[in-house]
Amino acid sequence: MAVRHDGRANPNQLILDEPHAAGIREVRDALVEAHSEAHGQTDDLVIGFQLTHSGRYCRPNPGGAFEPRVAFRHPLLDARFRVTDDSQILTDADLRILISDYVKSARLALECGADFVDIKHCHGYLLHEFLGARGRSGEFGGSFENRTRLLREIVAGIRADGNPIGLGVRLSAFDFLPFVPDASRARNGRLGPGMPVGLSGLEIYPFGFGHDPANPLVPDLTETRQFIELCHTLGITLINLTAGSPYYVPHIQRPAAFPPSDGYQPPEDPLVGVARQIAVVRAIKATASPEMVFVGTGYSYLQEFLPNVAQATVRQGWVDSVGLGRMVLSYPEIITEAVGGHEIARTRVCRTFSDCTTAPRNGLPSGCYPLDPHYKATPEAEQLKKIKQAAGV
Repeated sequence: MAVRHDGRANPNQLILDEPHAAGIREVRDALVEAHSEAHGQTDDLVIGFQLTHSGRYCRPNPGGAFEPRVAFRHPLLDARFRVTDDSQILTDADLRILISDYVKSARLALECGADFVDIKHCHGYLLHEFLGARGRSGEFGGSFENRTRLLREIVAGIRADGNPIGLGVRLSAFDFLPFVPDASRARNGRLGPGMPVGLSGLEIYPFGFGHDPANPLVPDLTETRQFIELCHTLGITLINLTAGSPYYVPHIQRPAAFPPSDGYQPPEDPLVGVARQIAVVRAIKATASPEMVFVGTGYSYLQEFLPNVAQATVRQGWVDSVGLGRMVLSYPEIITEAVGGHEIARTRVCRTFSDCTTAPRNGLPSGCYPLDPHYKATPEAEQLKKIKQAAGV
């Protein structure tokens, strides 16, 4: 949920502010009722609202034009996402207002019945981008302390407001240099496989978080572990680990057989991406305080084997829980049925077509258009086919 209108990644994204709070409360109540009907109880249900500002990827208004607000100028991403001048950089004064917006949204989350809020630090969105703001001057850039100031002050503001709501963070644990399609390897009207962009004369790549600046295709978890420890000191013990960004390195963030319309063909077997995320979460958990609870992601490409692998990683103590995103759009009951000893319905399993990403990228509702009968029957399904054909995916 965006904490204000200009922070939306697409015109359909929810906003957690006063005008929209009643509607969000209705959605929350419907969720609780559906859970009760399906499982006969609600005392096992924990509901979190993710709070975000989309920063570089803001497209808040009808028509879906980029209206970016950024932490810093980025020589490899600015042109692609319509960052053209320094007026699009949020000032320190702008950030003080944004901190208060997060505090207000957290209060509304509590009033709407949420058990916790996730202060989103992943996928290149604004708070994640600030973790890489090494070249920014002022209170919110440069040192690790300054680059994490937003988190510390948002948490302090929530607690100063007398708000006891639980806190979590979704964090991109590592990042890579941006990738683009290799046009020389495009075949039969399809996008080419991804390749890393050149450094454009840079000797190092200082803009991301959780990578080696001298070799930005290799994770470096030094600052990631510092961030996890900071969360611990702030009383945040729930961490959902992910990777990279769906906008410039989707293959490391959500391994898939088929790319989104603004992506590229997989440059590696998607199983490599799944294994990379599992290994990183395992390594971080091994050195973190035992009070920390880690949720792993990126498992959907495992398809019908997802429940088995998730069970194994939890049993081995590599992760505390496994979170599902794309998979539950096509098959929300998959874990309930697997745990209950039922056979998996293979025709409902997510096959990572990436339509759930391509649709909102192009102003359409997100959903599983290939497998969900509801979305398959909508007029938007035909629009989506044309968009994919034009994009070569």
